[in-house]
Amino acid sequence: MRKIIFILVALIILGISGYFTVMYYATFSEGYRSGELIKISNKGIVFKTWEGELSQGIAGAQIFKFSVMDSEEKVIQQMKDLQGEYVKVTYVERYRTFPWWGDTKYYVTEVEKEDSPFKVK
Repeated sequence: MRKIIFILVALIILGISGYFTVMYYATFSEGYRSGELIKISNKGIVFKTWEGELSQGIAGAQIFKFSVMDSEEKVIQQMKDLQGEYVKVTYVERYRTFPWWGDTKYYVTEVEKEDSPFKVK
């Protein structure tokens, strides 16, 4: 009976560990989005996370919400500097998120300034 309980507990621990390992390392998709960077903020009560919004349409018709990991200090500083500018972001989408990572499943890893297609020359 002890052997069965030990095996059952070991399987449960392995299952939970496997689940969190997949959620931590696996990505669902990765890609690029362009738009006007309209928001970057550090928010939260227990876990402070960096959250942002990218307007992809005229008058904010389509908003792309994303998070930035605390370890991405360079990206956070670039976003602070590029607030209100037209930018292109590189992101990864995760299956799930942890509360200390951010509110969304989208995590920006790079940002660069681009010329807006809406500018009249």
